[in-house]
Amino acid sequence: MSKKIVVLGAGTGGTIISNNLRRHLPEDWEITVIDRDDRHIYQPGMLFVPFEIQKAKSLVRSRKKYILPGIDFVIDEIIHIDSEKRKIRTKNHTFSYDFLVISTGCKIAPEENDGLMDAWGRNAFTFYSVEGADLLRQKLKEFDGGKLVLNIAELPFKCPVAPIEFVFLADWYFKKRGIRNKTEIELVTPLTGAFTKPKASAVFGESAREKNIKITPTFELNEVNGKEKYIESIQGDKISYDMLVIIPTTIGDEVISNSGLDDGIGYVPTHLNTLRALKHDRIYVIGDATNVPTSKAGSVAHYEADVVVFNIMAEIHGIKPEEIYDGHSTCFIVYSKGTSSLIDFNYKIEPLPGKFPLPHMGPFSLLKETKANWYGKLGFEQLYWNVLLAGRHLGMPPTLVMAGKEVG
Repeated sequence: MSKKIVVLGAGTGGTIISNNLRRHLPEDWEITVIDRDDRHIYQPGMLFVPFEIQKAKSLVRSRKKYILPGIDFVIDEIIHIDSEKRKIRTKNHTFSYDFLVISTGCKIAPEENDGLMDAWGRNAFTFYSVEGADLLRQKLKEFDGGKLVLNIAELPFKCPVAPIEFVFLADWYFKKRGIRNKTEIELVTPLTGAFTKPKASAVFGESAREKNIKITPTFELNEVNGKEKYIESIQGDKISYDMLVIIPTTIGDEVISNSGLDDGIGYVPTHLNTLRALKHDRIYVIGDATNVPTSKAGSVAHYEADVVVFNIMAEIHGIKPEEIYDGHSTCFIVYSKGTSSLIDFNYKIEPLPGKFPLPHMGPFSLLKETKANWYGKLGFEQLYWNVLLAGRHLGMPPTLVMAGKEVG
């Protein structure tokens, strides 16, 4: 029997899984990772670029550099996944597999939102791409007051806390520039509040009130009118702006839809706990490519990677995959340059106060704005490049730990 594992996508999830599998499997297993380019982007840093806390070019490194020897890294465009014949077709090659890992991520599609392309780069901007974040940095520098609206076009979208962080940082940034009193900040969201989980949403909502940031919930975007500078909801409500920062519609990779593996919007129907593709054998899905109801964020891909590696190893040894993953996600939420909060939750358990990662000791505090959390957020970048991507284990379980959390 041939022994081949193919990983589609060399982002956070794909890189961690490939490296981890390479460590666990003997040499007669071939591991191939395919991606369309050699640009690995440190995505959490994109939030900082508009506020000049981080430089755009520091966020991009070579993917190949972080993939272990003994893994074949192929730069090519993936055209089709044949789950029946277990073959992957790219522009230039065909690969067969025994196990497939789909880690193709998701991306913003501004062309999906009516009117947005006319305003794009003129008075509507995004920080969900390196180029977009850098352009927004220039525009924020020139902004001298007026109404800044941050809009989330629709669900799902990447990193559900990023919009809150953006408006909190905008408040800090405009204060620093001495124009906060001339600026209105409004977060316009399809959610019922600032976040997907009610308790955390209430905490963030309170902080937004203290910072004089308006939150407009349950707003489903219908169109952007760049000429007259307003956004309109499906219900017909209009919100005017001087500068629009938008998280456009987010979609999965076309290859998922083109191969008939998707749920209608480009994500793969995935078992919530084993992370196997629901309708296909020997296919595992990780990170933003899944349709599981947890955050599309890096920490999720990191926790899921442990589970996927465990279950592929189990299947190789003829054992049924285990239902391990519980939707675990951990996110720092920046409040200003110098302070941050932290949340830790899963499918069923909301973010709770307490300490992380060590029960009662921390050093990080949950649902609380602290300096230590800020240093945690900053320090995470070095951990990401040097430890996590290599698939090294931090000794933390992939599931939520209740010890040290305050329940009640």
